[in-house]
Amino acid sequence: KIRTLLQNWNNYKLKLRQNNRSLYYLVDFVEAVVVALVFALIIRKYVIQTSLVPTGSMIPTMMIRDRLFVNKFVYRFSEPKRGDIIVFKSPYKDKKDYVKRCIGLPGEKIEVRKGVVYINDKQLVFPGVNVIRDYSYFGPVDVPADRFIMMGDNRPNSLDSRVWGFVDREDILGKAFFTFWPFSRMQMLK
Repeated sequence: KIRTLLQNWNNYKLKLRQNNRSLYYLVDFVEAVVVALVFALIIRKYVIQTSLVPTGSMIPTMMIRDRLFVNKFVYRFSEPKRGDIIVFKSPYKDKKDYVKRCIGLPGEKIEVRKGVVYINDKQLVFPGVNVIRDYSYFGPVDVPADRFIMMGDNRPNSLDSRVWGFVDREDILGKAFFTFWPFSRMQMLK
């Protein structure tokens, strides 16, 4: 049935090209725009999207109003890893997206003592990542199945899992991998 529709459409365009070139070019242009829009919507829904950093919770890794590319495809085939910068639905269910670093994975014991994160009683260190430390205490908590603990890199100024709890696996939208705006701060994220 679809093959028949496509064949009929192509026959219509061929006749139009022979009879009215101006209308043919208009129809051809509209067809190209519609196809491009459909592909763009599919890509945005399932593969990649852009996102905005709404707060200073990820400073110095990302600044307020930085724009990111988010890979929505990667977590269809793998689980989030510790250290990934993740975009997820707001825990307040207010239709906003949050950006934080994945700290705690399902099945782990997480504790923060004097601002230092411990995973199963071992200190967490992210080589090459500048985390602004605070001197808070949190936990210990055991991370349930299909849940994650997220924290901002700017710990003293981050409302994160220490405040609102775990992030459900189903609320994770994707992995932030590149800041593209402003140009002066374009970078691959780590």
